[in-house]
Amino acid sequence: MNMDFTRKLAIPMEIKEMYPISPEMASAIKQRDTELKNIFSGKDDRIIFIIGPCSADHEDSVLDYVSRLKKLSEKVSDKVFIVPRIYTNKPRTNGEGYKGLLHQPNPDEKPDMAKGIIATRSLHMKAVSETGFSCADEMLYPENYKYLDDLLAYVSVGARSVEDQQHRLTASGIEVPVGMKNPTSGDYSVMMNAIFTAQHSHTFIYRGWEAHSYGNPFAHAILRGHVNKHGRPLPNYHYEDLIRLLEFYAEYNLQNPAAIIDTNHSNSGKNPFEQPRIIKEVLASRSWNPDVKRLVKGFMIESYIEDGSQKVTEHCYGKSITDPCLGWEKTERLILDVADML
Repeated sequence: MNMDFTRKLAIPMEIKEMYPISPEMASAIKQRDTELKNIFSGKDDRIIFIIGPCSADHEDSVLDYVSRLKKLSEKVSDKVFIVPRIYTNKPRTNGEGYKGLLHQPNPDEKPDMAKGIIATRSLHMKAVSETGFSCADEMLYPENYKYLDDLLAYVSVGARSVEDQQHRLTASGIEVPVGMKNPTSGDYSVMMNAIFTAQHSHTFIYRGWEAHSYGNPFAHAILRGHVNKHGRPLPNYHYEDLIRLLEFYAEYNLQNPAAIIDTNHSNSGKNPFEQPRIIKEVLASRSWNPDVKRLVKGFMIESYIEDGSQKVTEHCYGKSITDPCLGWEKTERLILDVADML
């Protein structure tokens, strides 16, 4: 093989025993799991905000951000259910640039995967213990999900992973809601086939084991926009797009039809300041059509302490080193405005 194997990673499955969650943390996670599933099943009509940095880079600023969300959530908890984004496996489309905490627990140093796995678990644990928030993460590598499966409230499968069978099969064995993004081509059928697969039981190979899954009834769609053959971003959050998704759900006859609207990426053309406008348009669509209201469960928003983004070599506290984000002041105003609109 055209690669070097430098070392065998000494990260056993028993990492959860090495870094265990407390009974209090387990209770908080279980309570949030129940609340989130109630929203996806229609028993609770609150709006979900899956919100946070494009990529979880520095532990101190990420925890600072999550603690701000916690204080804000106490003001809007009757209308908005907040799930912080702590994305530790951030992929890069062209393979270059910062790849997230898993690869580089210190963005200024070389990759160290062993330290990265421990760092990702540690950060999610601290979020729960310090704020009571179980959080969301993207499943870039399905085999790594076992390191976090007792901590996460929500899992997303990205636009480039949604066609991969191992992601779909692993999602079928996950006990919390899993969002399947539409692919960059915009083909809804790819996303719907992923949801269909995830909602059914399977037998497959996972981490060297023969695994049997029971299906995840809370697998659902994430609309993130797409690009045309010229690379131009095209949104799919408009009213007609939501009606189209409703038609697909009816055709596939799936459990708990649901959609999360990703307000950045191709929906905003990666302009984070468009996110509040997009949310308000979708809320208007929900108010116009009861079926759309039942379908759209919430939003995925890229937000951090400071507006915009910076290079890895720069060191502005709480400013994204991957895609640009909405800053805290605008984020706080947005969440309060949405709560007033509901």
